[in-house]
Amino acid sequence: MIVASGGTGTPKLLLGLKEQLEPDELSVVVNTAEDMWISGNLVTPDLDTVLYTLAGIVDEQRWWGIAGDSFLTHEFLHSLGRPELLALGDRDRAVQIFRSDLMRQGESLSDATQHLAQALGVKQRVVPMTDDPVSTMISTPSGEMHFQDYWVGLKGNLPVHSLRLKGIDKARPSPGFLHLLKEEKVVLLGPSNPVTSIGPILALPGVRERLSGKKIVAMSPLVGGQPVSGPAADFMRACGVPASDDGVLSLYGKVDLFIVDKKSRYRGECARLDTLMRSKEDSIRLARDLLELISCS
Repeated sequence: MIVASGGTGTPKLLLGLKEQLEPDELSVVVNTAEDMWISGNLVTPDLDTVLYTLAGIVDEQRWWGIAGDSFLTHEFLHSLGRPELLALGDRDRAVQIFRSDLMRQGESLSDATQHLAQALGVKQRVVPMTDDPVSTMISTPSGEMHFQDYWVGLKGNLPVHSLRLKGIDKARPSPGFLHLLKEEKVVLLGPSNPVTSIGPILALPGVRERLSGKKIVAMSPLVGGQPVSGPAADFMRACGVPASDDGVLSLYGKVDLFIVDKKSRYRGECARLDTLMRSKEDSIRLARDLLELISCS
């Protein structure tokens, strides 16, 4: 099974899926459209959250970074007058250096990710959606800006006019992603922001065509018709769809199994599960229920 992941919702589900599936049964393709270079190193927030989750070291309070990390370098840079947009922990920064040094030596993001997964003891297959640069750009009254500048820098406190994926037309799915699309039969669109987390993966040239014939399972990230966190509602409306489960499905197109929260007002064909994950136990319970649904559908 391929799991399309980004943000925090899908990693929470992966926390449960890794307990229910053998490593060779679980592969993850990860959004890279929120990546950016900070202090000389490439930061890939969604990739790292997936790697840290599968390695058992993710900070389960923030759902980014490494549990128990220190921030001495970040804090000292700030005191020197060089503040960083993202708060990078010291061990987290070591991962960025590891990756970026490999890429400066000519290795691709895919290669660097494979080396990192091995170093972290991750046995599942984790691949970036592409090795090419793609950036989610947000159009606001103050101009167009990178997703991280909007969401982290400005805390999302500006109206959103529109969004675009800079570089998507020239990007190609990574070799690992193409291999998975050829070999795997089930694709799960995880419960992450449908616009900025899952959307870029589906927008890569040729991906939707290659999904033809696969069993597509999509889990809405909305709980009771509302986003659990993040700017999903504003982004969905900016894309011209309602901030609802109907809107999520309209962004994805045809799916074989659409899963919504039990409190959802969605009236179309779907399966209903308790999708709110507050704890590891919730993640394991949801993963178990999800896999049972998939096997029976």
